[in-house]
Amino acid sequence: MFIFVIHSGSVPVPGEISLADHGVLFLDELPEFDRRVLEALREPLETGHVDVSRARHRARFPARFQLVAAMNPCPCGHLGDTRGRCRCTPEQVARYRGKLSGPLLDRLDLVLEVPALSAAELRSAQPGEASQPVRARVVQARERALARQGRPNAALAGEALREHCVVDAAAGDMLARAVDRLGLSARGHDRVLRVARTLADLAGEAAIGRAQVAEAVQYRRALAERR
Repeated sequence: MFIFVIHSGSVPVPGEISLADHGVLFLDELPEFDRRVLEALREPLETGHVDVSRARHRARFPARFQLVAAMNPCPCGHLGDTRGRCRCTPEQVARYRGKLSGPLLDRLDLVLEVPALSAAELRSAQPGEASQPVRARVVQARERALARQGRPNAALAGEALREHCVVDAAAGDMLARAVDRLGLSARGHDRVLRVARTLADLAGEAAIGRAQVAEAVQYRRALAERR
């Protein structure tokens, strides 16, 4: 799969990320994509569009999509298995994870590790929450954001970010420690604030508290450990 497709002539045409505009772009086995393809995601993840230039033509295509990606913890997929099935060396694991550049990872908001379940855990698993109540909470949270600032939390930047993502003293101290300990960039700092603002909206809280900042930082911690 290519991030953008160029016609056999010299005229740029939209590709996968523009076709996913206002939708979801899912990339499975993320490190297996060509590095140039992955790096091409950086601009649209930041700006919501992609610019393609050719000798006689220049085009801008919309590309405001939600990126969802999945990857194994190592080349064989068994790293961390309690049965010791992984035979990957530390160098192989580092090389595998190193296919994802720091600037690309910095543009991700949430990173979740999903451990393998035992047979007993699979048998005893309880039904999860239905989609309908989850959707209702998401809709309510989005409506709170739009009523407060006229745009989704993901679109907050600059003065708007500082105005609508104010944290109390305790939460601010926690975020400052996280920036130093995890080595967060300015982009990472702002993404933590936007995620914390969304968590507060989901909880129906008017202010961002320590609990929301802690949860948002946890999502960045997993990201920092992968570098």
